[in-house]
Amino acid sequence: MYKIRVILDAKEDVIRTILVDKTINLEELHFSIAKSFGFGRQEMASFYRTDNEWNQGEEIPLFEMEEASLDISMAGCILNETLVHENEKLIYVYDFLKMWTFYVELIEIVDEKLETLPSIILSVGEIPSEAPEKEFIAEKNDNEENIDDLGEDFDAYEEDNFTDY
Repeated sequence: MYKIRVILDAKEDVIRTILVDKTINLEELHFSIAKSFGFGRQEMASFYRTDNEWNQGEEIPLFEMEEASLDISMAGCILNETLVHENEKLIYVYDFLKMWTFYVELIEIVDEKLETLPSIILSVGEIPSEAPEKEFIAEKNDNEENIDDLGEDFDAYEEDNFTDY
């Protein structure tokens, strides 16, 4: 049995700790997380592999995406093969229009087995009525030009030169 901590990426603490069977697939974990936060099961979601600093890695989508040549899905990923050791992590995104983002961490591998799994054993905070806004900031590449300098390249062209066409 796995003890999984799930934290909403928000200003206020919203945390759920759930017990799940370690042999479930990620689709079942997705349903357990969504239910523990009061969501339905009708929205798209993905897990992302991550490192200890929560850097987003490979996507594990809810469904196989043939057109993107991804042959991986939540149904094909078993939890104890995905999170093998304590403190391993995943990022979970629910509803791509609202981008509810969660940090998922295996906090303990428990030998005992409960009959009533999944089970919420800790619930802290209430989910906000709207998803927290995400700010996507790209790192600046040293080779990139300053956006203000781009106008200099076009100063020689005047608007009147293009009216003949």
